[in-house]
Amino acid sequence: MGINLNPFTWWNGATIGTWFGLRGKTRMGEDSLGNVYYEGGRDTAGRARRWVIYAGANDASRIPPEWFSWMHHQIDGVPDAAMPKHRAWQKPAVPNLTGTALAYRPPGALEKGGKRAVSTGDYEAWTPDA
Repeated sequence: MGINLNPFTWWNGATIGTWFGLRGKTRMGEDSLGNVYYEGGRDTAGRARRWVIYAGANDASRIPPEWFSWMHHQIDGVPDAAMPKHRAWQKPAVPNLTGTALAYRPPGALEKGGKRAVSTGDYEAWTPDA
């Protein structure tokens, strides 16, 4: 979307009110997806308030696990300093793919042709008289 719609459409990123609300807050970092994280002020429990400005669609599943733990006060420091280094076997975080062309569809789904595998004979249907 263009710059003209950004101030009014919350689903395309931060609105102009959010940007004004972030004045005086500290930019804490940026993740691999381009989301930017801020901290400042206190909530009603006395903990630091934390925000994320999404790069793209506002979808909470687009927050990587290490930043999710920071957002929910599971770790105190930013993930770059507080988390251990990534291991070679770790895969990158994937956002929720429900509703997209990449969503999982089982073999019997209509999008995959609607043909299920034939039962193997080890299944016995329930009947109310039995």
